[in-house]
Amino acid sequence: QVQLVESGGGLVQAGGSLRLSCAGSGRTFSTLGWFRQAPGTEREVVAAITWSGGSTNYADSVKGRFTISRDIAKNTVYLQMNSLKPEDTAVYYCTATDRSYSASALRNQYVYNYWGQGTQVTVSS
Repeated sequence: QVQLVESGGGLVQAGGSLRLSCAGSGRTFSTLGWFRQAPGTEREVVAAITWSGGSTNYADSVKGRFTISRDIAKNTVYLQMNSLKPEDTAVYYCTATDRSYSASALRNQYVYNYWGQGTQVTVSS
């Protein structure tokens, strides 16, 4: 059974930091990513990382502030979020796919076939 279990969300003031974790189990993934969804908006990509090579890509809105990384030994992917803004408020979802896709394709939520339950991140102004 495949599982992605997120942790690390919470409430933080603008300018603060949070680190999200996502522990995966059940199979080997090709790419893991983070998406987010704010109320009334579509789910959007935040960042993705390939499991073997560690190649990363980011949404323009988070470049320079967020860092995605993985710990192969722990089968865990992280999202370090710095300089948080109120517009970063959303439910953040860990996701994974066991197929290889181009960087542009990985921005599409429909290529991912495994999802975590989501963790709320709230940034107060």
